[in-house]
Amino acid sequence: MSFNNILVNKDDALAKITINRPKKLNALNKETIIELSNAFTNLENDEAVKVIILIGSGEKAFVAGADISEFANFSEEEGGALARRGQEMLFDLVENLSKPVIAAINGFALGGGLELAMACHFRIASNNAKMGLPEVSLGVIPGYGGTQRLAQLVGKGKAMELVMTASMIAADEALALGLVNYATTQEELVPLANKLAHKIMRNSLVAISGAIKAINANYTEGINGYDTEIEAFGNCFGTRDFKEGTTAFLEKRKPNFPNN
Repeated sequence: MSFNNILVNKDDALAKITINRPKKLNALNKETIIELSNAFTNLENDEAVKVIILIGSGEKAFVAGADISEFANFSEEEGGALARRGQEMLFDLVENLSKPVIAAINGFALGGGLELAMACHFRIASNNAKMGLPEVSLGVIPGYGGTQRLAQLVGKGKAMELVMTASMIAADEALALGLVNYATTQEELVPLANKLAHKIMRNSLVAISGAIKAINANYTEGINGYDTEIEAFGNCFGTRDFKEGTTAFLEKRKPNFPNN
């Protein structure tokens, strides 16, 4: 499948999606959201892919926000529909993907860009990165899950401050807050993402998928995360990965997971 605004590359079991609108600082427009949704769905269904890295093209921006020109004249109903479609089509899709998604934040991650990074399973950032949700400075609030995921990651009080002040924070502060897992140089960002991806790929993709589902359940209204964990834990016992993992442990060798 060919795309206009993103690039998809695969290296064995590792896939990389690059948002490729450098002249627009990789801003999210409707077409880009659709393309990202299609790319993630395709990679989810690709049995060869185990981990996905998401990054922006160039050295200035991961995603510098949404394309405001597309919705500046929307009505209340159109605005609500925009948020619902976007959340369902892309942001919730990424969060609930069974394969780990690492956001490599290589510059500005603002508005919809930070919301997209927060939908990924975890984040790393280069030391030139700037992150924030500036929507209230435009008379609107974050609409792609930002109010929910930011509070989950950094706590209610800090999320309130960042949203209300429309402030940007640097990578070192994001690291201290737990918004990103690592802060590194621009040169080391992609190598670090690759290193983490390969470390993940040594483990059981089936087990990782169950862990993602169980962790996410804790933040899903009406779902008991402990019950989800128990179910996912039990399901592991019926997999070939469990048999291979336990056998390899007892035989004092490294496992070779079939991922089923």
